[in-house]
Amino acid sequence: MVYSLCLSAALSSVSSPKPLTSQTPSPSQNPPLYIKFRTSHRVNLRYLRTLGLIDPKAKLHTLPSPEAVDQLIARVDFFQSKGFSDSDFPRIAFLCPQLFSPDFDPAETEPVFEFLANDVVASAQESCGLITRHPQILLSNVEYRLKPALDYLRQLGVEKLNVPTTLNAHLLNTQVEKLRAKIRFLRSIGLKYEESATVCARLPAIFGYSIEENLRPKYEYLVEEMERSVEELKGFPQYFGFSLRKRIAPRHLHLKQRNVRVPLNRMLMWSDERFYAKWK
Repeated sequence: MVYSLCLSAALSSVSSPKPLTSQTPSPSQNPPLYIKFRTSHRVNLRYLRTLGLIDPKAKLHTLPSPEAVDQLIARVDFFQSKGFSDSDFPRIAFLCPQLFSPDFDPAETEPVFEFLANDVVASAQESCGLITRHPQILLSNVEYRLKPALDYLRQLGVEKLNVPTTLNAHLLNTQVEKLRAKIRFLRSIGLKYEESATVCARLPAIFGYSIEENLRPKYEYLVEEMERSVEELKGFPQYFGFSLRKRIAPRHLHLKQRNVRVPLNRMLMWSDERFYAKWK
């Protein structure tokens, strides 16, 4: 750091003072060390502001000390060594400010990087993508949370978890018990374990849906209002991914008024323009 170099130079000059001279320093000579220090500190502050690590509106008296700034710069250097770019930091800092707190040691994240590289088989770029979408994964325990989740998801047949999507990042950081709860729900409505696993593999987003606020109301509407069989869910589990209020119910009622019955995929997958043009 420029700050450290300048400080060392300053201390050296104190211990070994140079003889005074009557000559006036020329403009081409280097500026005083304290000016270098102030310039470097200001540059670092400005840089950290662009990364979202310092509030751009922060008042002068609330700015971090030079030591704290150096620590933040070192933290940035660490993450950049892992492949992160400047454009990643504002999102990471916003979603997980703990990663940049003085009490957090970035070395604690090494097991997560190793897990992503060795277990998930994600490239450095894919690992950065997963972390940027869900940086809290860096705070999770590999042995007790991340590896069990990965193993369970793979048992169900969920693939391509190395692809840097928000869904994959959250899935890898989900407690196994929450994953099992979705399987139990599917079995409770009549699906066998293998069928439930297939549904989850084809629609991994189901793990992020609330059972009571999302899955159960849609299932009840399917069998009670639409008078359809749960068998249709086996062929089209994406049904759970559509909005009950905005998509499922309006289209069902539209078809019912016209005494038309079509497969779920035709009912829901078509665009509004195509759907309502077909059944006017």
